[in-house]
Amino acid sequence: MATPLAQRKRQLVQDELTRAALGLLAGKGFEAVTVDEIVTAAGVSRRTFFRYFASKEDVVVQFLGDMGTGMCAELAIRPAHEPPSVALRHAVSVSIDACAGHDDRSLRVVRLILGTPALLARFLERRAHWRDELAAALAHRLRLDPVTDPYPHLAAGVALAAFDTVLHQWSGSNGTADPAALTDRAFTVVAPALDAVGQPCGPLSAGSVP
Repeated sequence: MATPLAQRKRQLVQDELTRAALGLLAGKGFEAVTVDEIVTAAGVSRRTFFRYFASKEDVVVQFLGDMGTGMCAELAIRPAHEPPSVALRHAVSVSIDACAGHDDRSLRVVRLILGTPALLARFLERRAHWRDELAAALAHRLRLDPVTDPYPHLAAGVALAAFDTVLHQWSGSNGTADPAALTDRAFTVVAPALDAVGQPCGPLSAGSVP
């Protein structure tokens, strides 16, 4: 088992590879950047790169990796009395902030993902996992059976469609649009459908099953 020091060193190397790769990919475009350029910029070997990532696509997937986890974690701590639309808006806002709340590189990376078919395909693949995770969290929150009740998967899909719309509008504005205002507007539109299930009845107690 790796020691905490070894884990920190691994994380530092991975962070530096990610930083170097995203900077190059955002600046030059996905097809124009080679793995050799990434490792040169990061000051590591090709062998080290492939110890952390299987491909250039995987570097960008790493950028996206924690978003779904962040959404589910935020949804889990929202107050039990909140309508689904409010809880989901806050959950989605966590990932919107992760994309839009940082420097100009984040905008360029988002535009790279949305404009590169290979990266968009990986993004949509990851997004499908987020939908399943959000659906499970919603089913738990609302005491619904996700196998027999269509609401959790439909609501998760609607929330992620709002997320997609906000990303497209924000990146299309070259980062000038306010992501919080875009998110509020998107959820104002979809709130009636999300809240059709009624008010949440509170999270389940530990160890219980819907």
